[in-house]
Amino acid sequence: MLSPNTILLLMFGSLTLFMLTGLPIAFVLGGLSLLFTVTLWDSSAVIVLVLQIFDTMKSEALLAIPLFILMACILQRSGVIEDLYLAMEMWFGQIKGGLAIGTVIICVVMAAMTGVVGAAVTAMGILALPEMLRRGYKPQLALGTICASGTLGILIPPSVLTIVYAVTAQVSIGKMLIAGLVPGLLLASLYIAYILVVGWLKPEWVPLDTSVSHTPLKKKLLALRALVFPSLLIVLILGSIFFGVATPTESAAVGVAGAMIPALMKGKLNMGILRTSGVDTLKATSMILWITLGAKAYVAIFTGLGGADTLLEIIKGLEVNRWMILAAMMVLLIFLGTVLDEIGIILLTVPVFLPIVRLLGFDEIWFGVLYAITIQMGYISPPFGYTLFYIKGTLPAHIGMGAVYQGVLPFVVLQLVGLLICAAFPGMVTFLPELMTAR
Repeated sequence: MLSPNTILLLMFGSLTLFMLTGLPIAFVLGGLSLLFTVTLWDSSAVIVLVLQIFDTMKSEALLAIPLFILMACILQRSGVIEDLYLAMEMWFGQIKGGLAIGTVIICVVMAAMTGVVGAAVTAMGILALPEMLRRGYKPQLALGTICASGTLGILIPPSVLTIVYAVTAQVSIGKMLIAGLVPGLLLASLYIAYILVVGWLKPEWVPLDTSVSHTPLKKKLLALRALVFPSLLIVLILGSIFFGVATPTESAAVGVAGAMIPALMKGKLNMGILRTSGVDTLKATSMILWITLGAKAYVAIFTGLGGADTLLEIIKGLEVNRWMILAAMMVLLIFLGTVLDEIGIILLTVPVFLPIVRLLGFDEIWFGVLYAITIQMGYISPPFGYTLFYIKGTLPAHIGMGAVYQGVLPFVVLQLVGLLICAAFPGMVTFLPELMTAR
């Protein structure tokens, strides 16, 4: 019989090795779970894997995920984002860096409507990037703004990632969703402040378009109609969760119905859009559920073989400050964020990290927000951050990935600043969930 330390090294080592091969993470996790169950435990223990699959498939909390993804897919095809972009262009075009600031604001609105990262990055890469380049914006600034702002959907509710974290950590989904709101707005504010400073120090990076500055006020006010529906949808979703009127799953269902309204008003709601949105939702949800099944099976076997207890004993034996242990976990998450998708990271690490967090006496909701910010940093960290490859498909021929890497670095620093602020002032993260509980 192998010692718990040997099992711990064997399971982590084999997982790392197989992930580096590029094999799908869901099948790596599921295959290793079955292999370790039969070889290190007992063949009859395979029933544990079956029970984990059954437990996942009957989870009502996970129903919110396909609903929010479906809502995002319908909104993407409804024309709402294009209208928003035109409105932001009119209102912020006369400010130095205004188009970049407008892009940040649109990404915040998209995050609050959809909760899907790839949608914002791709949409802004198609809409905002050509306009900023046409006006002479420095490519690095334009690319960094889109990549960083597009990942705000990881934090700002209704975030799919946050739902997966809450289900995995077994904490309140509603509290976890609301907790990400202030940190998400904090990061957006840091991005806007950086763009304003760049506009002041390096005005040649963000030249003004004189044609926009002469837009009549009446036309600007009419353009604000584009904000009406997104604002209503955001209030409907977040308000119903915050005030306890609906569960996250119920609010997601309402969101899907609401997303159809602008498409219907613009005459774009037809069977083609519904079919395409449904297929995209099916693909994304299937991927998430396959990873969920594999990760839950792997963690169950890891715990059953004593790996979790061994890791906790090692942490207890370390004579270091608890903040150093937290920092080490954050660094590991940044690295994982460059090589794995966010769902895989959560399902793989949360069951291992949460007992450590409880042992160290940290708040689980607060840790969840730090966790999300850290994954967001990994998402835009060169050279393998996922968002960098989302934007790659929208790059013009004369701009290479080197410009993308250079552009995101200042925003990685800004995210680190945001992480340190949230770590130093936990009340920023926890006061809304506490207020929600008090109600």
